[in-house]
Amino acid sequence: MDQDRRRDAIARQLAERYQRLERSRRTGPLIVVGQRFMEADGLNQGALLAIELFTTIIPLIIIGFAYFTGFAKTASVGNMFIRTLGIEHPLDDRVRAAFGTSSGIRSTWSIVGVAGFLIWGIPMSITVASMFARAWRRTIYPFVSALRRGIVWFLLYLVTMAIRERAAVIAGGISLQRIGLLLLATVATWLFWSASPYLLVRDGGRGWRSLLLAGLAGAAIDGIALPVVARFVVPLLLAGWEGFGPIGVAMTMMTWCGVIGFGWVVSACAGAVIWERHAPAELVIETQLDPTDTDEPQKEPRPT
Repeated sequence: MDQDRRRDAIARQLAERYQRLERSRRTGPLIVVGQRFMEADGLNQGALLAIELFTTIIPLIIIGFAYFTGFAKTASVGNMFIRTLGIEHPLDDRVRAAFGTSSGIRSTWSIVGVAGFLIWGIPMSITVASMFARAWRRTIYPFVSALRRGIVWFLLYLVTMAIRERAAVIAGGISLQRIGLLLLATVATWLFWSASPYLLVRDGGRGWRSLLLAGLAGAAIDGIALPVVARFVVPLLLAGWEGFGPIGVAMTMMTWCGVIGFGWVVSACAGAVIWERHAPAELVIETQLDPTDTDEPQKEPRPT
């Protein structure tokens, strides 16, 4: 009797999931992405990501820039942000003054100094995994597996960032070289967002063709839209906080990290919606079932 009730409960649950998926596929994509954003608690998730981006990624960018410029007294990491974000005179002088020169970072360039920020990136990967689990309606891996996969994800993110920053800093003006570098950076971002579900959540690598389509959402939002918007928004923020000096620059960077954090949540939600619309319905339902719901949910027939 208990087994029959359990089977009936599983059948009802599957029927409800198929009906929800069909409704989602019939609804406009922007509406579904907005609904998924709220379902994933996107406001809180974006705020958490903003804090971790500000305390982890920016210090690593500063240290990495100082290292590759040989800790030169004439090199300022502010120049990299100026070129990347399209900051013009006289605001560029404020950014340079706030960041100082690469030579001042020499004492931080050590195993202990760099490892400290790298280790801080591990909790960031766990936060991102939790965000992806909410957006993709999946479960995360056990702690040890999540930690191992999170390290791989964080290293992949640093490589992607290095390619994007290199393309933004080296390339200047309109030329074939600039177009090629920007295309390379976009492809790297696309592959990063395509691989993120595979690394961070259970069954994230299922339906790999649809997964590659889902990665286009991250490439469009994180790789194209956000950098373009930054060139308009960041200078306005700097001008608005002109009287705050270096603190105004820090407030600008923190605010922009918030924009990136929310952009990441939207990218994950949009990618999940794209994947659900292109992957087979049976695969979508199977991957989104909690393993504790049933031992073999995929063997239940699809409701008609």
